[in-house]
Amino acid sequence: MLTRELISPSLPVLHLHDKVFNALQMMNDCHVSHLAVDDEGKYVGLVNEEGLMQAQDDTIELRELKEGFPAFCVNENDHFLKAMQLAVENRLSVIPVIDEDKGLLGVVSYREMLKKASEFMNVKDPGGLIVLEMENTNYSFSEISRLVETNDAQITQLNTHTDPQTGMMQVTIKINKTEISDIVATFQRYEYIVKYYFGEELYENELRSNYDNLMNYLKL
Repeated sequence: MLTRELISPSLPVLHLHDKVFNALQMMNDCHVSHLAVDDEGKYVGLVNEEGLMQAQDDTIELRELKEGFPAFCVNENDHFLKAMQLAVENRLSVIPVIDEDKGLLGVVSYREMLKKASEFMNVKDPGGLIVLEMENTNYSFSEISRLVETNDAQITQLNTHTDPQTGMMQVTIKINKTEISDIVATFQRYEYIVKYYFGEELYENELRSNYDNLMNYLKL
């Protein structure tokens, strides 16, 4: 699933002429701590609640603070797992989505990504996830399956996505094994590029915990 498919129509986009107090109110109304800022259709950056609350005057326009806006974002054709990784690494509640011309298309909610990730990876079942990157011509399901099976494991789900900008294929593999370090090592030994992987520790401590928290939140 691509990031553009998860853009939330209910999350607003801020503009440089918006006041700080308006931005804080929008964040409070939407239950997020970040929002994207737009300037005539172009992505400017991301504002966060903590930074805005430190402003000496909440009636100033966001344009006066734009030099401090981080530029976190993903392309509309990126896999949603890339957006999720960016959100986890930087503790972001939303991820801006842009097009090839840096036009701001909207934002993806971290909560929605967690929900999709749990569905995508069938998080309630134990296992691991490995994301490989390769040239399209080097993709071989039979070889990937063979390397997994040599480690007494099986592929329970496999998805591919080709980045239109780089032409590189990303192969996302769900494994029915909770300890996947040996499988990762095997891929690396055969000169596969392992972009990232999620083993049992992340499932238990990050994805499962956040999934449960999300489900509890949605029940309120």
